Amino acid sequence: MAVLQSHRAEMLSIAVAVVAIGVGTAYYFYVTRKPKGCLDPEKFKEFKLVKRTQLSHNVAKFKFSLPTATSVFGLPIGQHISCRGKDSLNEEVIKAYTPTTLDTDVGYFELVIKMYPQGRMSHHFRVMSEGDYLAVKGPKGRFKYQPNQVRAFGMLAGGTGITPMFQVARAIMENPSDRTNVHLIYGNVTYDDILLKEELDNLAINFPNRFNIYYVLNQPLKAGKVVLGSYQKKLFRLTALHQHPILRF
Repeated sequence: MAVLQSHRAEMLSIAVAVVAIGVGTAYYFYVTRKPKGCLDPEKFKEFKLVKRTQLSHNVAKFKFSLPTATSVFGLPIGQHISCRGKDSLNEEVIKAYTPTTLDTDVGYFELVIKMYPQGRMSHHFRVMSEGDYLAVKGPKGRFKYQPNQVRAFGMLAGGTGITPMFQVARAIMENPSDRTNVHLIYGNVTYDDILLKEELDNLAINFPNRFNIYYVLNQPLKAGKVVLGSYQKKLFRLTALHQHPILRF
């Protein structure tokens, strides 16, 4: 009997050891194979501008390449980056921006930038050409989104403030295990000031029961300026802010 119990204890020890080794091995492969982000929170790293797409007279999309075609940027959802450049007086300027891409977009990241006439960092982006480099540091910010942490998000954005909202909303909608709903109010002065309109409309079309967006304009559309389809008539809430009973910006 003593020999049998000893044998059982020995077999149990071996089984526990095998499980421990298996778990350790799995964790090792998870850590070693998990893509490492390209960002550094302590120092600036430079990324090459590979494509510049002018979206309007003062808005452009900047696509920057990562070290390899399979590299990930490494920016947690809900956080932003610091970009460093030179203003018109050749003085250093640093400003925070939120990419419109996610880590599922491997090999590159994109920034949609509105360039203001007197903006110091705007000057840097205005003179950037394909082949130039941008110094970036991050991640920055205290907020880190976790799937299903709330039942629904209510978002309010104006102008260029849409980029962090779009980042979170897109991550939520493209995650099949995330059931969070998003309600977004996006205000601008004119129709032409709306950024990421096509991308936002696509989210509303592809996720009609989970993503709701309301566009609010300070200056209403002029007759004949834009033809709205039946879907857009339902989607848009275009009104002068001073006439709106609730919304004030």
